[in-house]
Amino acid sequence: MQAKAAGYEFDQVLSDEGVSGVSTKLQERPEGRRLFDLLRSGDTLVVRWVDRLGRDYDDITANLRALLSAGVIIKTLTNGMVFDGTVTEPLQKAVRDAQIAMLAAIAQADIEAKKEAQLYGIERAKSEDKYKGRKPQIDPEEVARLRKELGATEAAKKLGISRTSVYRLSEAD
Repeated sequence: MQAKAAGYEFDQVLSDEGVSGVSTKLQERPEGRRLFDLLRSGDTLVVRWVDRLGRDYDDITANLRALLSAGVIIKTLTNGMVFDGTVTEPLQKAVRDAQIAMLAAIAQADIEAKKEAQLYGIERAKSEDKYKGRKPQIDPEEVARLRKELGATEAAKKLGISRTSVYRLSEAD
């Protein structure tokens, strides 16, 4: 929506749904690999902000540099920055790279601040006895029933979990 409001029209929109960017680098995610496969020299990539190109300083800067080295132009919606991968003049490249380092550092600091705030919120909710944790995805009674009927190995296969989880969950009752 923000991109359309800024007047952009897109050939393609890529989005990772249900893939953790916290534990999986952009180039290891299906849509991340697709992004790198699709973009060519002179193409323009529009992102909300540089934090959409990685989850930490190293990942963000590596991805930005890889895209820029391929000649891609990257535009950010949040602050209107333009990183031109077609630039060849050394001083312009140096300024561009300094901006990338600064924005990636800001993104890293933002990520860490959000994690800290989340942990604080969880600890506060626990102290007020409001935090119940994540709801169980598998019913322990169902696990116990399947373990009795099929045995731990077959129950694990049927449920798509490890045998250790079958033992742990079926004894939780």
